[in-house]
Amino acid sequence: MTGFSDKALIAERKMRELFPPTPLQRNDHLSARFGADIWLKREDLSPVRSYKIRGAFNAMRKVMATKPEQKLFVCASAGNHAQGVAFAARHFGVQAVIFMPVTTPQQKIDKTRIFGEDSIEIRLIGDYFDDTLAASQAFCEEAGGHFLAPFNDVDVIEGQASVAVEMLDQLGKSPDLVIVPVGGGGLAAGLRRFLAEAAPGSAMRYVEPAGGASLTAALAVGHPVSLSKIDTFVDGAAVARVGELTFEALADIPMSHVLVAPEDRICVTILEMLNTEGIVLEPAGALSVDVLGDLGADIRGKTIICVTSGGNFDFERLPEVKERAQRYSGLKKYFLLRLPQRPGALRDFLEVLGPDDDIARFEYLKKSARNFGTVLIGIETKAPENFARLFGRLDEKGFVYTDVTNDDVIGEFIL
Repeated sequence: MTGFSDKALIAERKMRELFPPTPLQRNDHLSARFGADIWLKREDLSPVRSYKIRGAFNAMRKVMATKPEQKLFVCASAGNHAQGVAFAARHFGVQAVIFMPVTTPQQKIDKTRIFGEDSIEIRLIGDYFDDTLAASQAFCEEAGGHFLAPFNDVDVIEGQASVAVEMLDQLGKSPDLVIVPVGGGGLAAGLRRFLAEAAPGSAMRYVEPAGGASLTAALAVGHPVSLSKIDTFVDGAAVARVGELTFEALADIPMSHVLVAPEDRICVTILEMLNTEGIVLEPAGALSVDVLGDLGADIRGKTIICVTSGGNFDFERLPEVKERAQRYSGLKKYFLLRLPQRPGALRDFLEVLGPDDDIARFEYLKKSARNFGTVLIGIETKAPENFARLFGRLDEKGFVYTDVTNDDVIGEFIL
């Protein structure tokens, strides 16, 4: 009977029809910073800039091997899975109907269309993914297509395991630790199952975004559960419910082996990798690198592989990423200032600012028949400790203000 690792090896060999192995690169910057031998498995350099092409290819390949008459495939995705399906459909010369939410950024729609060319049809349905998914499944059943799930599929899991096949061959030995991002769990399940057979001495750590920790929730109760709310910023890994099949491979993971990364801190990592290394990572692709600091002394002197799972970053999001990174790092704050409605009041405030304090936002509406008006002010500075000095001077001068930097309600409305 063929074991899982044998199936993953076959999938990896078959994948060479489509693209060469993605690079495994030692990162000198991270290695020096954390005192470890740190390697990046660059899935952001696949033909579709994510590992999703692997599962889509393998699932499509295996369906066609057993049902050669199957010429129609269907999926629902707002991003990387759609692009993987499109690329594989063009390769195999079959048709794929790809359902995407109406709110999908045009960049992702265009890239999917480029990868699939005449082999795909894109249907924009639903404001939310659940509506898109329901429409795609209803169409698939009616049209007699084969539905390609993004992660909850044994052949998809098997295909994602090809990442581990490549990295062991490229490294030439078993790493001490592999760090892998988790969304629906397909990549994590595939790597865990393969390494358990091929490199049982390699430990693993799993990373979820704080706003979509579905694996953590499932481990807490022993079965997959649906999160009542998710933060979609880490769109490649913000999944409300980990897959049933993927959880089977992950159910006995110790809770301490699952790390949670705050969304704003991920933004710091994205900018660091971009500015220091010239590596473009999407939020999900930065997860494994982001938690290196959390592991601290546990990784010193060890060989670590971080799977950078995707690089489909829309640069229109860069201002938001910078904003969130600055706020997390304590370099930018917003506050509401109660300002007297009299000549010279604004000048009094400006004199309180330090030499490194820069006004990034200023909104003031003078109100008639009132003695005071409220100003929304955003301040950027060069060091977090500058804010303590600024607030001290504001207190000394008798200004009334409220720090709203971390107020989610106000943040949704004004930031």
